[in-house]
Amino acid sequence: MAALSLRKGNTRLPPEVNRVLYVRNLPFNITSEEMYDIFGKYGAIRQVRIGTNKDTRGTAFVVYEDIYDAKTAVDHLSGFNVANRYLIVLYYQQAKMSKKFDQKKKEEEITKLQEKYGVSTKDK
Repeated sequence: MAALSLRKGNTRLPPEVNRVLYVRNLPFNITSEEMYDIFGKYGAIRQVRIGTNKDTRGTAFVVYEDIYDAKTAVDHLSGFNVANRYLIVLYYQQAKMSKKFDQKKKEEEITKLQEKYGVSTKDK
């Protein structure tokens, strides 16, 4: 009902609110059907993407059809217990994600250059 009252009024949402949610601390064996069951209670879902490789296990992206449904899901599911793990549900922010990726890329590049030129960061 709270979501309906949000839609009726001309409510301004904070700028970070969007339809794409980034979910962390998921059990590694969670299925997309379980994700649809958990997140589908709050509105129509366009897409669920679950991380499968070593770096992305335990994370997922959930895309809602409506921004108000996404806001309701964040409000209700942050801290929700799934298989003895408390979910961390955030709004996806492209700028933060790309910074994290850029940092990893730079670190890998530095490591490659150190190996190429025989430079060690360890004190001798």
